[in-house]
Amino acid sequence: MEEKGSMMNRTVKSAIAIAAVAAMSVGAFAGCGSSSSSDNGKGKVYYLNFKPEAADQWKALAKEYTKETGVEVTVSTAASGTYEQQLKSEMAKSNAPTLFQVNGPVGYANWKDYTADMSNTEPYKQLINQKVALKDGNKVVGVPYAMETYGIIYNKSILNKYFALDGAKAKSIDDINSFDTLKAVADDMQARKSELGIKGAFTSAGFDSSSDWRFKTHLANLPLYYEFEKDKVTTEPATIKGTYLPEYKNVFDMYLKDSTTDPTQLSSKTSDDADSEFALGEAAFYQNGTWEWANLQKAGMKADDVSMLPIYFGVDDKNEGLVTGSENYWCINSKASDADQKATAAFLKWVITSKTGISAISDKMGLTTPFKSFDSVKITNPLTQAAVDDQKSGKTQVAWDFAFMPSEQWKNDFGNALLEYAQGTGKWDAVKTAFVDGWAKEYSAAHEG
Repeated sequence: MEEKGSMMNRTVKSAIAIAAVAAMSVGAFAGCGSSSSSDNGKGKVYYLNFKPEAADQWKALAKEYTKETGVEVTVSTAASGTYEQQLKSEMAKSNAPTLFQVNGPVGYANWKDYTADMSNTEPYKQLINQKVALKDGNKVVGVPYAMETYGIIYNKSILNKYFALDGAKAKSIDDINSFDTLKAVADDMQARKSELGIKGAFTSAGFDSSSDWRFKTHLANLPLYYEFEKDKVTTEPATIKGTYLPEYKNVFDMYLKDSTTDPTQLSSKTSDDADSEFALGEAAFYQNGTWEWANLQKAGMKADDVSMLPIYFGVDDKNEGLVTGSENYWCINSKASDADQKATAAFLKWVITSKTGISAISDKMGLTTPFKSFDSVKITNPLTQAAVDDQKSGKTQVAWDFAFMPSEQWKNDFGNALLEYAQGTGKWDAVKTAFVDGWAKEYSAAHEG
């Protein structure tokens, strides 16, 4: 999903424990929120759905499942922006949801006392990559049912034209498998842009609020990811080192140098500008994600025109995959009766393995799922296809560690320092200060008291 302003306050990290501090307390609910099984002994299901746009589809699924099995399934949908509030209210009732959702480690920290272990459930078993599950130690506390992925989108036609040039730094897309090769190709394309009929290798690195999240959040995820992997960080850290900021600088400098736009113009460049540049064939590369296909398709691009590369970072390029994560994790209520927990697990198994469930999730809800049982589903989004291929490649998908960024203020301060550096009015030392010292400052401010 595209971030605008604070829209992308993601709270997801694959294969981690929990966030250190919860945004709210559920301690007052201890002992409450248990649900009672239906009289027929089969148990029952109550799903508090997060997505208002899929309310009708979930109700239809519930009705069909009840018709097939006789098990009562109730679906209630929270209004947009009210899920956490409604979940808190519903969990305090005697007839609480047996199935609910958290958005990642911070959400889990709020509801950790209500999450059953899903290790033996079909959704966990069906994950293509089980590392994307939300875990607390060895306990699987949440399973994602919708995934999003980002990287470097590329125009196949422009690259094929480049590969055919004498002296090209790569002869096929398979040759672009490291930062060094990517940079060599981008530099060469920039130098030969008149031959290729482009304005730059990369779209403009716009710092309008509709676009700057790509660099202050999404690109900034990479140095955090590698630092947290190296230092085995699994909860929100009070401080960071900025170990991989030199690699960040290398990528960002490439974006600035090999671009359609002079860096002095970036403050006013929007996401629409980047969309247009890419769709019109003015640039070969565009850092963005699976959600962007709708805009590119609307602009006239065809599925055969595009695919997606990892943001090769120069750290572990051989194994680095695309950046993949979720903010949609199913959780089974551990305070529900055993019968209701079993009934809920059985319902989820049916949802992700039956023809009816698969069709509803993929076709009617339009979700990109992480399950092996959806292998036969025809994918029409080429960026989603690239993400699925990446999951099956054996490479390591980069986790969404930007979930741990301490505040919007940190992002904004870091973004402002980046823009000043890009425009030549600021130094890289100021970027490092905003990244490292700013993190400690914002963490401290957020956790006072």
